[in-house]
Formats: sequence, structure tokens, C-alpha cells
Amino acid sequence: MDASTPYFTEEQDMLRDSLRRFIEQEVVPHAAAWEDEGMVPREILRKMGAQGFLGIRAAEEHGGSAMNTLGSVILAEELGRSGFGGFAVTVLVHTDMASPHLRHAGTPEQLARLMPALVSGEKISAVAMTESDAGSDLASMRTTARRDGDHYVLNGSKMFITNGVHGDVYFVAAKTGEPGRNHNISMFILEKGMPGFGVARPLKKQGWLSSDTAELVFEDCRVPVANLLGQENRGFYALVKNLQNERTVLGAQAMGEASKALEITIEYVKQRKAFGTSLWNKQAIRHRLSMLSARVESARQFVYGTAWRDSQGQSLTKEVSMIKALCGELVNEVMYDCLQFHGGSGYIRESAIERMARDARIQSIGGGATEVMLDEIAKRL
Repeated sequence: MDASTPYFTEEQDMLRDSLRRFIEQEVVPHAAAWEDEGMVPREILRKMGAQGFLGIRAAEEHGGSAMNTLGSVILAEELGRSGFGGFAVTVLVHTDMASPHLRHAGTPEQLARLMPALVSGEKISAVAMTESDAGSDLASMRTTARRDGDHYVLNGSKMFITNGVHGDVYFVAAKTGEPGRNHNISMFILEKGMPGFGVARPLKKQGWLSSDTAELVFEDCRVPVANLLGQENRGFYALVKNLQNERTVLGAQAMGEASKALEITIEYVKQRKAFGTSLWNKQAIRHRLSMLSARVESARQFVYGTAWRDSQGQSLTKEVSMIKALCGELVNEVMYDCLQFHGGSGYIRESAIERMARDARIQSIGGGATEVMLDEIAKRL
């Protein structure tokens, strides 16, 4: 599908071309092995950093390109097109879900110390806000941070943290107000090796096999006051602010995945023979694929338009909630039918469509479940 639209600059079109070449040459031939290993090698992330792909939104003074939201959408869509969701989310959590907290709220000292290494891929980041009993409901989180002189003492745990095992820098949310349901949340910068901070266990998942996911624990973890990120008790608003970017990016990733699945399936059904002719010559199949292609293209243009509006500084809570709900459901619908049209071969682990269908399932859950998104939309109708 032709991705060019009036929204993108020549520089952004060049970014898309270079990303697609890099993924085809450096990622696709090796990514199946990363699925077996359960992680994306640091070497490939450093290569991405050297190409500028990890610093698309970072300031030029820190080695970045200082692009707007559309740059993130290009990155997410091309990562989705790779067909390896675990690789895609490893990168996107680092570039668009974790490190933005430092970019938005970091002090000059914090930025100078950490951002160049995050842009280069020397350090990989994670964001830790989800808990076993607190996902979309941030106010219910139980991890606490108590001020004690020149430190905060963190206690609690975080669940389902991408890059949790192999990350270096963690942006952690904790309650700093009175116990109970409140929004007095603060953000902290934790680094691997801090006493009292560790990985409880890696988690095995249905899909996204090459992304490491972990449960994190904090046991009287002493964090210097200098590692407070932004203002105390204002972390809830920082988390909500970045969700606008995060959900737009997840929508772009999902549409990249859906587009690639349709390309693979259309090629397959044109070659696959049944009852004396190709599956493509079966009207029901080609009509279904045509309609899915139209819906994916419509959703993708919605993502592009919303990303452009976001780059103009507009507040778009309703629209990004629509993107997350729409694209998360649509990619799963696409994968279901694409696997169906592959027949038995689509159910075999060696099949790309089998892996992509497993990877897509989380798109209607992670980053805000569809049901939560629909309530966010309903509040604004």
C-alpha cells in the first residue's frame, strides 16, 4: 500500500524508506531466532541507535532528530510491518512509552546524563506503572514511595513490564500521597543494580515472544531525591499525558501489522489452488480481503490525521481512545481471516501468519483495553 500523504515531510518519507530497508536487511532474517531466545539482542538496538531510529523524538542536543508525532507513527507502522511484534514492542516501549517521560520532565542534569545513551541504544528503558491489581485504573496502584531525608524508599511491585529483564533505566510510578484512592503519584528514575530493586521473574507470554516481560519488585529500595522525575505528586498527569502518544503509536503499529498480514494473505490466495482454480477467484474470499483492506486504509488515515493534529498541540483524548479501540479490534479481525484463508498451513508455527495472529491478540488489551477505551470515548460523546 502507498503510505504517502500530505501529512509527511520529505525528511519523514526518507525515514520510512530507511527504516523499511533496515528492517528487511537487519531484522527479518534474524528475528525468528530472537523469538526462540526470548529477547532482542542489544547489538541490533545499538545499530538502530546508530541509524538514528531510537532518537526520532529526542532533542538534537542529545543526538536525536526532534521530529513530531508523525515520526513516531512512521516508526511504529514500519516496526509493525516487520511481522515480529515482540521486536516492535521492545523498540516502541523504549522510544515512545518509557523515554518520553524523561524527555518531557527530566532536569537538564537528568537529560544530559541519560538521554544520549537512550538515543544511541547503549541503554534501554522501560516504564513501570502496571500492577497486578492496577492496570488502566492507575489510582489503584499500591507501590509506595516514602520520603526519608535525601532519598525516597520504594516498596511494592510492578507486573507485565516490557524490557523489564534486560532494561537499564526504569521510569517507575509510585504513590507518594496518603494511602487510599488518590492521584498523588510520582515518577522516579531507577537504574539496574540499585539495592532493593530487582526482577522477581520473567513472564512467559502467548505472543510477542522476543520481547522480555517481567515482574519487578521494590523492597526498601532507596532512590536519591535527585532521581525524582518531574514534580512530586504530579506523576499521574505525566502518565495520562503520554498515553495520547502511546495509544496513537499502538494504533499505527497495529495497522502496520494488519497491512503486512493482508499483503501476505493476498499473495498466498492468488497462488493457492482449490477446486481447479486459485482461492483469489473465489468471490467471497477476494471480497472479504478487499473490505478488510479498505477498513485498514481508513483506520490508518485516521491515525495519520490524529498524529498530525497531536503535532499541532491539540488535546485528543477522545480520538486517541478511538484509535486504540478501533485498531486493536481491527487488527485481530484481520488476523483471524488471514489465518483462516491460509487454511491448515496458517496454524503451523513456521507460518508467519500464525505468529502474527498470536502477536496481535494483545493489541486489544495492552496500552488500554478496548472496553476502557470505549468508556473514555463515551464520556466525551
